[in-house]
Order: sequence, then structure tokens, then C-alpha cells
Amino acid sequence: MNYRFLGSRLSQFDMKNMTAEDRKVLASELRDKILKTVSANGGHLASNLGVVELTIALLTVFDYEHDKIVFDVGHQSYSYKLMTGRFDNFDTLRQEGGISGFPRVSESQYDAFDTGHSSTSVSAALGMARARDLKGEKDYIISVIGDGALTGGLAFEGINDAGISKTPMIIILNDNEMSIDKNVGGLSLHLRKIRASSGYIAAKRSTESFLHKIPGLGNLIIKFILAIKDWFRFIVYRKTPSIFDDLGLVYYGPVDGHDTEALIETLNAVKDIEAPVLIHVATKKGKGYGFAEKNPSDYHGVGPFDLEKGVQKSDAPTFTSSFGNIMIDEAEENDKVVAVCAAMAAGTGLSGFAGRFPERFFDCGIAEGHCVTMASGLAISGFVPVVAIYSSFLQRAYDEMIHDCCFMNNHVVFAIDRAGFVGQDGHTHNGLRDISYLNSMPNMTVFAARDYEDLRHIMHYCINVHEGPCAVRYPRGSAEYTSALYSDPNECLLPHIVSDKGSDFAVISVGITCKDCDRAVFKLSKSGLFGKHINLSLIRPVPAEELIALLGNVDKVYICEEGIVSGGAYESIRTEIEKITGRYRFIPIAVEDDMIRAASPKRQREIAGIDAESIFNKIIGD
Repeated sequence: MNYRFLGSRLSQFDMKNMTAEDRKVLASELRDKILKTVSANGGHLASNLGVVELTIALLTVFDYEHDKIVFDVGHQSYSYKLMTGRFDNFDTLRQEGGISGFPRVSESQYDAFDTGHSSTSVSAALGMARARDLKGEKDYIISVIGDGALTGGLAFEGINDAGISKTPMIIILNDNEMSIDKNVGGLSLHLRKIRASSGYIAAKRSTESFLHKIPGLGNLIIKFILAIKDWFRFIVYRKTPSIFDDLGLVYYGPVDGHDTEALIETLNAVKDIEAPVLIHVATKKGKGYGFAEKNPSDYHGVGPFDLEKGVQKSDAPTFTSSFGNIMIDEAEENDKVVAVCAAMAAGTGLSGFAGRFPERFFDCGIAEGHCVTMASGLAISGFVPVVAIYSSFLQRAYDEMIHDCCFMNNHVVFAIDRAGFVGQDGHTHNGLRDISYLNSMPNMTVFAARDYEDLRHIMHYCINVHEGPCAVRYPRGSAEYTSALYSDPNECLLPHIVSDKGSDFAVISVGITCKDCDRAVFKLSKSGLFGKHINLSLIRPVPAEELIALLGNVDKVYICEEGIVSGGAYESIRTEIEKITGRYRFIPIAVEDDMIRAASPKRQREIAGIDAESIFNKIIGD
């Protein structure tokens, strides 16, 4: 496709001088570029296709060189990147050294705030708006947040503060009826009721059509329009339907999110209101690409795929699918097992469980802290809740894990998916800190699964034998099977010899680092250096006596983990063994730089120095 508008020459001047027909062409060009790039590189597709017209409207009304647009999560920022100077290298999207899949202030002066996790944009934008006011500036501050992100408590904390403060800013609620999984809870029902009121929308539009013919009277006429809108809404509902009004925001909407001209008109009408404004925009995820429109959840985050055929699902096992199967098997045998997730049933492998045991499955929305405390309520009442949350997202529930679970020693099992490197989503999504923050929690037992069978044994032990809180970390993607090191689930508590070729050194591998350590030890033996390789699934409490028995008379002990050094397995293993004996010299093989950005997981491990070749070089060089 030869682009007429999209390219390095697209500027703020071009945007403001386009005709309605020009903007339709630009929207088509944006979708074409996004589809071609994401099908080649992978990325977040459905959400980006859904906000094309909205982004065009934003950049038509506002000046991206001065105004600030904060995209919540950042799943919907591709159009913005293409129109703010990154067209020429957009083909590097999510590649090492290329364009990030999320807003990054280090990438462009036009990215207002780093995002990657949900529900942060209102708080960040409010801070920017207050800073603007303190400096006496006149910039517009806009937050773009999805309806799914509103299930996160931080979003409401920001909205509540904005409403009380009356600080001028604009919140765009991008309502596509679809977060990563189908939205749940009272807020979703509330928004659905507003969307469904065709009578209200028709009445509002007729009123606006009449009032817009009155010559401009500035903010007074705008406020009058909003008052008339609220009156019509009251006539339809017989009550005020918007929670946002009650929180102190000026609510406007719903507006068709694919009608660029209506969006531009709306933004121009409200941008100078001296109060926080929320514009409710209704969009369709996957807009313009049939496969994504039909199954938006399948096109939330995708790998490379054929545009003509769409995303082809694979039946190849992964840690996530293995966990899902394990959960069904455990629930079949134990009727106290329940599953909890944070708007990620499919992402955490629990869709099958939800279908098989709907009454024992709880999706709490994007509210990780609530997930943990609610699960602890289930646990103290006699159930065995398994809380499945990605490693980097579970960081948000740190306090709840300590205060509401660990202090009471409640039996909650935390299934921590995406532990370690996750690849192209980059540093905001890498799960490198979970060992460190879990190690700091009272009464917490911590495991790292080596492969699918290890995961099965650990989960069985944690659900049926263990008492108190426990966590099982496992990575994204598939595993390379290793030889079975044990068969009794209780033996997941013990370290196991993978290979014993001599006493020149010893390597303790944690979880999935087993395969790279095994390769390194084998290669070292070919080079005349013979050592032991011990794999450890139990990270905390450290089985120190058992490790010492296996280490024997070696001198140098390398500890390899896919996590950061500070507070990680290396520090805890060294500390616990040194309480017993000081005979060993410990060397970490772990992640020193936890800001490793987008690349394949394999490449990220190479950069971190925890791949087989790096382990080999480190040991042979000492």
C-alpha cells in the first residue's frame, strides 16, 4: 500500500488541515501499517485497531509537541507512535533495540509517561495537570484509559482525587466491552446500561444539534449543553446513571469511537472546561480486521501470523496450559480447590477450569490486591484457593500478600506465571523480582518449576500437603523436558543431582535454568573441567543440610537463577549454608541489570549472562 498521508512527513500542521475524507484515508493507512507490522513481529493488535479514529481525533485537536497524552497500559499506542515521528522505524516494533510496544519516555519526547501495567494513567495525568497549574502553564493533559482498567482500584483513586480537586484534565474512557478477558463486576454492568440507552443517546444528539447552532458563548454555553445533557439523561433513566458525575467529573458520552468527526467535535467542545472531564467513547476491538473483530481476545497479544489466515492456535504444551490441566485434575480430586485470577482466565490457562467448575472459579477483574485478600478469605473459611497472576502484575499485591495472607499463615497457593524473562513486552513485564519479594514474606514457601512434571508434583504438594501460603513460579512458553529426577511429589522439597562428573565446581540451578546449566556442565566436561549439577525446586525455606550433603568437598559453588541477585535465591542459599559451614565460595549467575528491554527470551537470557554459553564462559574463566 502506498501511503498518502502516513509517513515521516506527517505533522501537527497536516493533521489540523485534513478534511474528513483525508482522515478516513489516514485511518485506513494506520490500520494497514499496524496489521502488516504486528503480523510480522507480533504485538497487541485488537486494542490498537480499536483506537485508530480516537487517536486521529486526539492529534487533530491537541498539540502533541506540548500537550500530554497518557495511554493507560499502552496496549493502544501504536497509532500514536506512527503519527509522532516513528513511522520510519516502526518495522522494528518489539525487536531488540527497536520501537517498544508500550509508551517509553526514553524513546520519544512525545511519550508522556512509561506504561505497561494497568490503571495508572489517571493518577499520572493528574500529577502532570497539577504540575502544569503550579508552573502557570496552559497545556492540555489527557488520560486514555480502557473500561477493563477501571476495575483496577488505582484508577478510581485517581478519579476520586481528580473529582475532589476540580483540576482541569480530560479522561477518555475507551469502552470496548473487552479487557483481556470479558469485563466483570458492577462497573461493567453500569457502562453497559449507559451504552444500551439508545433513547438517551438520540435525545442527547438532537439536543446538541440544536444547541450547536447558537453562536459561541464560550464556557457558559458548554456548561449549559452539559446541563441539558444531564437533564435528558435523567428523563430517560429517572436517575443519574453515571458514577462519574457523583465523583465530581463532568461526564460526556457515549460517543461513537469510530466517528472521527464526532470525536473531534466533542474534544473541541469540552477541552476548555475548567474541571476534570470524562468522555465516554464506545469502540470496537479489532476494528477493520475481521478475524480480530470476531474474536478480539485471541488477538489481544499475538505472535507473528499470516494476515490471510489469521492467528493459528497451537496445541503444543506450555507451562500455562500444563498448569491449567493440573488445576482441573486437582479440582476433580479435591472439592475444596478453587481458582482465582485477575481478568486473565485465558492468559493464565484457567479457561478450561472455568468451564468445568464455573462455581469454583472467580475472576476478580484487574484488581490483584483484591484477588489476594479475597482468596485469603476463602482460605480462612476452609477452601484451597489457587491465585494465578503474572509475576510482574503480582507485584501490585505485595501488601495484601503480607498483611492479609502471610501474617495469618493462610493456605493460599500463588501460581506465578511469566516468571523470568517474557520477551518482546520488555522490562515492564519481565518477572525478575518475584523470588526477591516472596523471600521477604513471613511464612511464605517458594518453589520454581523446572519442567511440566516438576510443576505437577509441586502443585499437588502445595494444594494437598502444604499448610500456609506458598508460591510456585514458572516461565512463559514451553519447556524442554529433562529426565525425571523424582516421582514422589513430596520430593519436590529436596535438591536433586542432575549430573555428577567431578568436584572441580558445583552448579545449583533454580527451576528452568536447569537446562542451560546442564548444557554448560556437559560442555565444561569436554573442556577438562568436571563438576556437579544440582537442581533445586524449593527456594524457600532453603534445604541447606540436603544441599551440603550433595555438594560434598567442592570449593566453588555457582548459583544460577532467572531473577535478580538482590534478595534472590543466590543470597538466601548462601546465607543459609554459611550459617552451618563456611567452607564454600559462592558465585552468583543471575540478572544484574533488571532493565533488559524487548528481545526474544533467549536473547534476554544471553544479555543477562544466564544462558548455557555464558555459564560455560563464567565457570571456565574463574
